[in-house]
Amino acid sequence: MAPIRLIASDLDGTLLRSDGTISARTRDAIHAAKDRGLAFAFVTARPPRYIEGLAEAAGVTGMAVCSNGAILFDIGARAVMHHERLAPEIARELVAAVRAALPDIAFAAEHGDRVAYEPLFPIFPEDSNPRVDHVHAFCDEDLTKLLLHHPEHEAELLAELVRDTVGERGQVIHSGGPKIIEIAAAGVSKATGLARLCDELKVDGSEVIAFGDMPNDLPMLRFAGRAIAVANAHPEVLAAAHEVTASNDEDGVARRIEALLG
Repeated sequence: MAPIRLIASDLDGTLLRSDGTISARTRDAIHAAKDRGLAFAFVTARPPRYIEGLAEAAGVTGMAVCSNGAILFDIGARAVMHHERLAPEIARELVAAVRAALPDIAFAAEHGDRVAYEPLFPIFPEDSNPRVDHVHAFCDEDLTKLLLHHPEHEAELLAELVRDTVGERGQVIHSGGPKIIEIAAAGVSKATGLARLCDELKVDGSEVIAFGDMPNDLPMLRFAGRAIAVANAHPEVLAAAHEVTASNDEDGVARRIEALLG
């Protein structure tokens, strides 16, 4: 194996505990890796606005791969370095096609710095982003991604149904949210975002160790030289990983970093 130069980790269900926090052990392991000259990066489905506080809590600086690979974000500068966008005309076309196939579908539209929800799309109570009568009202400019919710279909089945409709016009992503999936621009994945970060850092994919738990992590895990699943990971991730570490609530990422550092 090539020596490891970059540690790349998913957040929810992987680096974060179930309560959404970063443990002291994980924070210490990240700091120890940085002291040894290794780079560390979040590779997450979350948009930039949701990672700044986590980066501060973990002591993570530099760049992060956000929005499932669509955004490369400079944490310190609070600046988007690259943004793979979903064009408005394609977004509207996909909304119409999916709604024709699944009439009960509800949409939200994500721009990276803000999001708008249709009336029947579930949102967290603390989220102050607006609701719109129809997602088309938020598709007049480039998007990061569309979010889709169906009241009956779980995420995995919903992803299968939507892929049949979307085809090659967009990238359907299942990040683990209950009954929620995403559509990004065609070809976007955590692997493409991580590859862009590696180019910036002059790191080869074989020099990356990556941690994940859900199907949206699979492209990243296949890109990395060493793929690690946490014990609570989706069965597809467990099957694809080179190794399995402890669960997110048992500091699995920290344990593997500690082993890496010897």
